Amino acid sequence: MRTKNIMIVGVGGQGSLLASKLLGRLLMNEGYDVKVSEVHGMSQRGGSVVTYVRYGDNVASPVIDTGEADYIVSFELLEAARMVKYLAPDGQIVTNTQQIDPMPVITGAASYPENLVDKMKAADVKVDAFDALALAEKAGSSKAVNLVLMGRLSKYFPLPVSVWNKAVEESVPAKFLELNRKAFELGRSAG
Repeated sequence: MRTKNIMIVGVGGQGSLLASKLLGRLLMNEGYDVKVSEVHGMSQRGGSVVTYVRYGDNVASPVIDTGEADYIVSFELLEAARMVKYLAPDGQIVTNTQQIDPMPVITGAASYPENLVDKMKAADVKVDAFDALALAEKAGSSKAVNLVLMGRLSKYFPLPVSVWNKAVEESVPAKFLELNRKAFELGRSAG
């Protein structure tokens, strides 16, 4: 099989690294060669965080180039729009509609762009945008956005839910397992 590429993007502290580790574990459990590369940026100060997950029969490099991402999973709307250039022509974006103001917006030097989902769709980008934060809060914690997004992403993969559930069990602490299972299921079944 050809190498498949997933980019996970967001803002520091949103849980994107756990999401990438869960995906990596899931894909390794299925027998794929997997490479995960974390590009932190200014993650500790609310800056962009980008993680690459590549899988296939034989993956040579962990890096995804422009136009190669089969999926972009975004924890924040502006980050999704910023990464569109990495999306493959037939790629899919799964994004939270949450908006976190970047520093230029906070300082008043810029304003948050409007109608980003509409603009991406107008450019023929396949976008699955939804309020993952509200679903995470419904599951019991705003910190569960990562599992809500993984649940939504799972709808695009030809793998049984049991495989995803096993990866969730192996990736999150036991005391948070039920909350994360609920968040995953809410993301998978929403919309």
